[in-house]
Amino acid sequence: MFETITFEVPVERVARISLNRPEARNAQNTKLLYELNDAFDKAAADDDISVIILAANGPHFSAGHDLREPDPIGSLKDYDTVGTWCGFSCDGAEGWMAREKELYQGLSERWRNIPKPTIAQVQGKCIAGGLMLVWPCDLIVASEDASFSDNTVSMGMTGVEFFGHPWELGARKAKEMLFTSDSVSAQDAHRLGMVNQVVTAADLESSTLDLASRIAAKPLFALKLAKESVNAAADAQGRVSAMQTAFALHQLGHSHNMQVHGLPIDPRGAGGLVEAPKK
Repeated sequence: MFETITFEVPVERVARISLNRPEARNAQNTKLLYELNDAFDKAAADDDISVIILAANGPHFSAGHDLREPDPIGSLKDYDTVGTWCGFSCDGAEGWMAREKELYQGLSERWRNIPKPTIAQVQGKCIAGGLMLVWPCDLIVASEDASFSDNTVSMGMTGVEFFGHPWELGARKAKEMLFTSDSVSAQDAHRLGMVNQVVTAADLESSTLDLASRIAAKPLFALKLAKESVNAAADAQGRVSAMQTAFALHQLGHSHNMQVHGLPIDPRGAGGLVEAPKK
C-alpha cells in the first residue's frame, strides 16, 4: 500500500507508522509526506486505534527535506492536496510559498491537531525537516544517541517552516539552536522538556510501545478532550500567530536568496547539496 513508509498495528489499539527510506536517511520527498499523511488519516479514522506511534527505519530518524528531489513544485500535480492555498504553478514567491504552505507548515499543523495521542520514537539524527515530524507529536521518546538540529540559518533561512522552537526549547535555547546550527542532545532536550523519555537504543521500541499501550488503555474520548485542552492552552499563548509570522519571514528569506543566489537557499551553507546557477 505504501512505498516510503510502513504501517502496522503491533499491539491492540496502537498503530505504528515508520518512515522507510533508510538509504536516504529518511529524507522527506513529496511522496513520503503524502504517504505519511495518508497513514495518519488511516489511523485517525480507525475506531480500534487509540494511539499512533511515528517511528523510522534505519540508524537515523530523518535527515530533513530531500534537497535532491527533482522538480519539487511540479511533483505536486500528482497528488490530491489537503489544503486550499494552491497556486503551485505560479511564478516567483507565490508558487514556492504555496508548496510550503501545503507540504510543510500545513501538514505539520494538521498532524499536530489529530485528536488521538501521537508519540514520536526517535533515534540518531533528526535534522531540520525531521523536527517538523516529531514536534507535531504529543510525546517524544528518544534513544540516548538521538540529536535534534535545525541548520537552516546556515542556509540563509530563519528556521524550519513549522516554527516550534520557542515552544519546544524556550526562547534562549531556541536562539542558540538557530544561531549556531548545533545539535541538541536527547539529554538536553529532555532537561528542557522537549523530550518525555530518554532510553537506550536497545529499549527504544519496547519503551515507546509500553508507553503507547498504557495510554491506549484510557478512554479514547477522554484522551481526545485532554489533548485538545492542552493544545488550546498553547494556542492561547500565541503559538499560532507567532508561527504565522515566522512562516512569512521564512518566505522573505527564500525570495531574498532567489534574488541574490538564484536559489531558494544560500548554497554556501548547504553542504554541497545544491549548486548555485552559473552566472
